[in-house]
Amino acid sequence: MKISPIRNEKDYQNALKRLEDIFDAKKGSQEGDELEILSILIDRYENEHFPIELPDPIEAIKFRMEQMGMKQKDLAEVVGFKSRVSEILNKKRKLTLDMIRKLNTTLRIPTEVLVQDY
Repeated sequence: MKISPIRNEKDYQNALKRLEDIFDAKKGSQEGDELEILSILIDRYENEHFPIELPDPIEAIKFRMEQMGMKQKDLAEVVGFKSRVSEILNKKRKLTLDMIRKLNTTLRIPTEVLVQDY
């Protein structure tokens, strides 16, 4: 097992190929240990070079509502009046701290998503 840091695209591609070769390795075996270490290195490289930005707060709310089968009237129970929900979803009203807390608790949307500017 020869593992080295992933410093460039070539190293990254080689690491991905090796990961693919040992993907079914048994946990605790030498290849299993290599798989675990390579996964950590690849994840670190990808996070540094291909960061994924947080979603728009309102789009995250709409997506989560869809996942949960919620309607605007259901969200009104969380943030207040139905007209307020419409204003929020149309980006005419900003989320308050209290709304963010309730949305985080009810819809399980991370607060770091909800507090972003939009």
